[in-house]
Amino acid sequence: QTSMKNMERELVCPVCKEMYKQPLALPCTHNVCHVCASEVLLQNGHLYCDPTSEPTSPAATPSTRSPRLGRRAVPKPDRLDRLLKSGFGTYPGRKRGAVHPQTISFPCPACQRDVDLGERGLGSLFRNLTLERVVERYRQTINISAAIMCQFCKPPQLEATKGCTECKSSFCNECFKLYHPWGTQKAQHEPTPPTLTFRPKGLMCPEHKEEVTHYCKTCQRLVCQLCRVRRTHTSHKITPVLSAYQALREKLTKSLAYILSSQDTVQTQIAELEETVKHTEV
Repeated sequence: QTSMKNMERELVCPVCKEMYKQPLALPCTHNVCHVCASEVLLQNGHLYCDPTSEPTSPAATPSTRSPRLGRRAVPKPDRLDRLLKSGFGTYPGRKRGAVHPQTISFPCPACQRDVDLGERGLGSLFRNLTLERVVERYRQTINISAAIMCQFCKPPQLEATKGCTECKSSFCNECFKLYHPWGTQKAQHEPTPPTLTFRPKGLMCPEHKEEVTHYCKTCQRLVCQLCRVRRTHTSHKITPVLSAYQALREKLTKSLAYILSSQDTVQTQIAELEETVKHTEV
C-alpha cells in the first residue's frame, strides 16, 4: 500500500497535481503535462508556438506527435519584421531591437529553476511516451486491484461491468438490463465504466473530447483547456464556467422578473383590445 502511494506521487504533474496527461520531458529531466506547460508559458507572457508548424520538431515526429495545441496569434503587419528579427514575442529581460532570436525560459515547478527551451519553446521538447505508458499501466493496476461489485445482485454478488451516471450505481450485465428495461426512459441511460464515486456527467468539448471548464464571452460558447490555448480565442474574454453560469443566471432571472411583472399589464391590454374588436363588430 505504501509503495503504491509513493509510486503515485512520482506520476503526478507538479503543476495540476493530477496524473500526467501527455507529459513533456524538460531539459532538467523533470516532466510536465503538455497543457500545463503551455499555460505556464502563457502566464509568463510568452506566445506559444505550435510545434506542428515545424515538422522537424522532436515533439512533432510521427512517433512522438504532441497534441494539437493552438498556434500563436498572427502579428500585425507593422510588427512582422520586428518579430521575425527578435524572436517569437516579447520576453522579460529582452533588449528592444535585439538582432539575435531570444531563447524561451521555462520556470520548472519541480526544481524551481528557469530552464532554457531554446528559440522554439515547447516545440523542441520530446513527449515522454515511456512515462505516459507507466501512468496508463498504473491506472489499469489500480482498477484491477479494487474490483467493484454489483450493487443489486443477491448474494453472492457478481463483479460490476457497467456503471450508470444517472442512477449513480454500478451493475453486472443482467442487473443493468433489469433496471433499464427496454421502452422506458431509463433505457436511454448510457453505460459507463463501473466506479464507486460517480461525478455528475460534465459537458464535453466536441472538438477535443475534453470536459469543458471555461466560457468564452466573445464567442458565447463553452471551451475546454485545449481550446483556451488555441489562437482562435486569443485576446478573448474567457471566464470559469461557474462564474459565467452565475452571471447569465442572474441576467436571466432579472429578465424573467421583468416579463412576469409586465404580464398583468399585457393581459389587461389584450382584454381591452378584444372588447374594442367586439364593439367595432357590433
